[in-house]
Amino acid sequence: MRVLIIEDSEFDARILVNLLKQGGYEPQFQRVDTLPDFKAMLMERAWDVILADYNLPTFNAPAALKVLQETGLDLPFIIVSGGIGEDTAVAAMKAGAHDYLMKGNLARLVPAVEREIREAETRVARKQVEAALRESELRYRLLWETSSDAVILMDTESRIHFANPAVYEVFGYDPQEIVGQSLTLLQPERLRGAHLAGIERYLTTGVKKLNWRATETVGRRKDGAEIPIEVSFSDMEFGGARWFVGFVRDITERKRAEEELRENQEQFRVAREIQQRLFPKSAPEIPPFDIAGASFPAEATGGDYFDYLPMIGGRLGIVVADVTGHGVGPAMLMAEARAYLRILARNREDVGEILTRANRVLAEDVDFERFVTLILTRLDPKTLSLVYTNAGHPTGYVLDSSGGVKAFLKRTGVPLGIQPAAQYMAAPRIQLAAGDIVLLLTDGIEEAMSLNDDFFGIERTLEVVRKNADKSSAKIVEALYQAVRAFSEDRPQLDDVTAVVVKVSPNA
Repeated sequence: MRVLIIEDSEFDARILVNLLKQGGYEPQFQRVDTLPDFKAMLMERAWDVILADYNLPTFNAPAALKVLQETGLDLPFIIVSGGIGEDTAVAAMKAGAHDYLMKGNLARLVPAVEREIREAETRVARKQVEAALRESELRYRLLWETSSDAVILMDTESRIHFANPAVYEVFGYDPQEIVGQSLTLLQPERLRGAHLAGIERYLTTGVKKLNWRATETVGRRKDGAEIPIEVSFSDMEFGGARWFVGFVRDITERKRAEEELRENQEQFRVAREIQQRLFPKSAPEIPPFDIAGASFPAEATGGDYFDYLPMIGGRLGIVVADVTGHGVGPAMLMAEARAYLRILARNREDVGEILTRANRVLAEDVDFERFVTLILTRLDPKTLSLVYTNAGHPTGYVLDSSGGVKAFLKRTGVPLGIQPAAQYMAAPRIQLAAGDIVLLLTDGIEEAMSLNDDFFGIERTLEVVRKNADKSSAKIVEALYQAVRAFSEDRPQLDDVTAVVVKVSPNA
């Protein structure tokens, strides 16, 4: 299997390859993370399937899909994303993507790849059939024989004159068994009258009451079992007679996938409820600090989390985190992380030791697909100081009263849950001053995209904070969210938007 992977994370790409290997394949793959490299690899060699992350630093899946379509290549294009809402996924499917999977739930990867490769082959066969219709009945038969769809040729009285081998896979009949029979043999009895009436009406008026392209209905197998099918009909003339050709596909697996999607939507509802219950109901009042935080969830429940932790000596811990994946699993992992941190914060004052102990326990409960990025800060109102440790989370910022960046709260260790023995150390203490602003956030702000596929970015983020520096922390958080939504022109959020702001009183 030749796989082209659009992914800026080598780690995530290796996960996909390993899952394909576990499914019995020996994938030959190439990872690209820029649009020029993607274009070059499309032309350089032949591929069986494309697996694409939705958001990359310089381009995204819709841009890659557009390039693929412009080449005229008919390749399965499957989106594999850690942060894509249902509306965005539906839009991508309407644009031509063949399927999408969540990075937190890759159990469907191998079946989805297999299905889409089969369907691509079928599309090729169908296109060949359409071209052959202009040539000869012999050519029709040769191509129909190899189609994975059941192909049935019948006259104007619904009498079957030809059936290809795939009829056996769909209906359980040997093709020769149904030649000479009425097409109604393959239908439940309750639907037979409507089919015959529809054929007669079409022959009389030339008007198709139903869409003859990709109509979903029910078929009847030889053993009497009913199955969901998709049927496309074409009418044609050769040999001086009029004929109908039906392409029939068993869509049992598709229906099963649709049911799984409905179940996932219910999981998202439950996960959202869990997530919302975990957020603090209000910010603590600890002069001289003005503190506010908020999380604005995406359509598909994300894994953002923030909390305020009472600590020894009247200090306050502030945590902002992001759990990979979507659904109930990440929501439960978020709840678990929250519980550990709250307990540890009441008994330990070293932020590095708190994360070290929390990581040791979390690493036992998560698999290789899940982890938690997290920044933990400790505010001391008596000394006006801040101490932090950052486990693979986006950088936080301390701005001084003039708007300049006073300190970068950069990563000091790997995300939680990846290395059980990881040791986390507190960064050197940062002395705060009157008018300082501390900003903690998740990547949903920086990675928000405009309709032109530009990222909101950290410079825009800091500029919003500077313009609203004279307002309360709560107003700054709200201004950040409104700026992100305006930049995105209210397109569906791809990820949660979460921020915590701490202002030091100008009179401190």
